[in-house]
Amino acid sequence: MVHGKWFPMGSDISLPISIRESVFSRGRDQLDDMAWQVAVFKDDAAVASARLWWADGSFFVGDIGVLEAERGNGFGDLLIRLLLFKALSHSANVISLDAPSDAVPFFQKYGFGASEPASARMTILADDIMLSHCGGNCEGCKHQTDDCIPKALR
Repeated sequence: MVHGKWFPMGSDISLPISIRESVFSRGRDQLDDMAWQVAVFKDDAAVASARLWWADGSFFVGDIGVLEAERGNGFGDLLIRLLLFKALSHSANVISLDAPSDAVPFFQKYGFGASEPASARMTILADDIMLSHCGGNCEGCKHQTDDCIPKALR
């Protein structure tokens, strides 16, 4: 079974940190004291993690990482959905992230766009979030398939 688990500020975040160390080769930093951490589990094993924090008038998501052996199974998609839902449940108006250039298309499918031309910073307004795989036009989609359901949730 696939599920997510939130780690609030002040809790033991050793598990999300271990995923971050495996994926990004870096561990705990000062941002962890002000961030919610989330991990995705496949059965009882953590396979992905990310964090969400508030700064300068908007929510930020970062360190979105999936263990190499588990990539392509929809866990990154599930992480983004968990992060966006959490931010929205806390009345987010703007959500930002810094995306590596090869990950820009992944974030664009949720409605994120570049803050400035040639910038790694991407933002999305709460009203522009798209959680469907067809970019929000499911009713008019003539190509509905199993891909419309996030892979990790099938």
